[in-house]
Parts: sequence; structure tokens; C-alpha cells
Amino acid sequence: MDRGGGIILEEFPIIHTNIWDALIAVPVILIVTQIIKYMLPVAKASVPSIASGLGFIISIFIAHPNNLASGIFMGAFYGNAAVGVYASLKTNIRAFLDRRKKSKKTRSG
Repeated sequence: MDRGGGIILEEFPIIHTNIWDALIAVPVILIVTQIIKYMLPVAKASVPSIASGLGFIISIFIAHPNNLASGIFMGAFYGNAAVGVYASLKTNIRAFLDRRKKSKKTRSG
């Protein structure tokens, strides 16, 4: 499609998604990743790749089965969102426990 100036631009695909995709997909990826991690001998470095793979599977085959481009695009978001949520929760829990441990030491010491 010529939009002036002789430059030809391609249209980006329209991705139809809703909040329920993310509210269901991300927790499912978190839970399944944790189950895989505890049931199989998986290296810690491979866990984000497993989450991304699950994100692609859920997005391509369940959330966006009729549009491969949308499935790939949203699958990357689902997997990376699950990894980010896990990292954030882990950091916050560790900080809370460390702070709690320090406050107990100052009270007793």
C-alpha cells in the first residue's frame, strides 16, 4: 500500500485478545512450570525457556488458534510475564524474610 513518498508499508496484524487470556495463561504457566521443575531434574537456567515454550503453546494452540502471528506474539508476552511474576515474587519474599530476620536479631540482641 503506497502511503505517499513512494514508501510501501505493510499493515501489522490485528491481535484480538482480552484480559482473560493473560489472567488465565500467566498463572497456568507459573503453576505448570513449578510442577515441571519439581517433578523433573531441570536446570535453573532452563526454567525461563520452559515458561516461554508453555506461553507459545497456550497462545498458539488455545488462545489464538486461527492466527499464527498473533499466537507467536502473545505467546512471548505470556511466557515472559510468567517469568517476570515469578522473579518479582521470589525477590519480594526473600526481602521480606531478610527484613524479618534482621528485626528479630535487633530485638533479641
